Amino acid sequence: MENFDADVIIVGGGLVGSALALALKETSLSILLIEGRQPALEWPKDSWDQRIYAISRASRKMLQRIGAWQRMDASRLQATSAMKIFGDTYGTVLQFDALEAGVDELAFMLENRELQKALWQGLKDCSQINIFSPASPVKLTTDQTGATLLLADGQQLRARLVVGADGANSWVRNQLAIEPQVMPYQQFGVVANFEIETPHLGVAHQWFMSDSILAWLPLAGNRMSMVWSCNEEKRAELMALSPDELCEYVAAAGGARLGRLQLMTAAAAFPLRLNHLPETVRDKVVLIGDAAHTVHPLAGQGVNLGFGDVIELAALLANTPVHQIGDYLLLRRYERARREAVYTMQGVCHGLQKLFNNTNPLLKTLRNLGLGATHQLPWLKRQLIRHAMDA
Repeated sequence: MENFDADVIIVGGGLVGSALALALKETSLSILLIEGRQPALEWPKDSWDQRIYAISRASRKMLQRIGAWQRMDASRLQATSAMKIFGDTYGTVLQFDALEAGVDELAFMLENRELQKALWQGLKDCSQINIFSPASPVKLTTDQTGATLLLADGQQLRARLVVGADGANSWVRNQLAIEPQVMPYQQFGVVANFEIETPHLGVAHQWFMSDSILAWLPLAGNRMSMVWSCNEEKRAELMALSPDELCEYVAAAGGARLGRLQLMTAAAAFPLRLNHLPETVRDKVVLIGDAAHTVHPLAGQGVNLGFGDVIELAALLANTPVHQIGDYLLLRRYERARREAVYTMQGVCHGLQKLFNNTNPLLKTLRNLGLGATHQLPWLKRQLIRHAMDA
């Protein structure tokens, strides 16, 4: 009988990779997690992470099930009770309200590092999961019975299945020679966190403009996180502003709805792109999270898509005989199960970005009419809310 170092090797210990490891802890599978750099688990209490996520109901349930949600500092979590979306014509608004949909909240806003810390604490408390970090793979090969990873230190690791959870620039994906169809948006996401003068009351705001998309996301306390998806010219303009100038500029762009702003974290910018893959599985290998797909951040669903991958893959592996977990036909079942959710979210985000970042006057009229009409249809809003929450 062949000896394996683990049943499953997960390459990438970010949010999605570490969540999968914990999701498999109730199975009989042995797990080996490879991460190039361990995340920081300590930081000044009065500091805030630049990276903020909107966690859907489905993702929260999964995080509770694997024990990560309970480990987070509740004082750093913020429920979103409503969302107001504004078009680029005065008076055009679409509002989603949790109470109207019969739920307690639309999503939870939290910091990347808080969730990463909770996940890694869970990993370190689980004897079934072995962590190799820092460790860097340099070669991946597969055969009929399994996959072999060669590490930079010369060590070889053997598993029945390798999972690539190593981000948008995935090393595992490159080893498989799977070329993503990249659609650069010629845009950047500019992010920053602010203290606010007027309480946000758990309400998120989003403005669709002809040249950009601005979002204000409520954070715990009198704080909010900004995500401004914009072109290179506006990115340069925003990044060149002093802290006081940035606060005034951002406040004015949102009609001073939250009063005066005070900068908590310096602005940062990152390029936006859509990655579409023709395939996400090979024999003995599967890609999940950003390694398998990326979307525009306007809907805040990127990490939730990754957690959806975790839910689907963990359920499939838990109900499969261990000697079959790397079989191509089995992994194809996972790929087909996730295809609709991923394609739908990519299509919606891509379509909205193209529809609103457009100067065509006819499209401007149609998109604002669409926002206003949707606002007048409570049943449609309830359907959209529940779909987003269960993503």
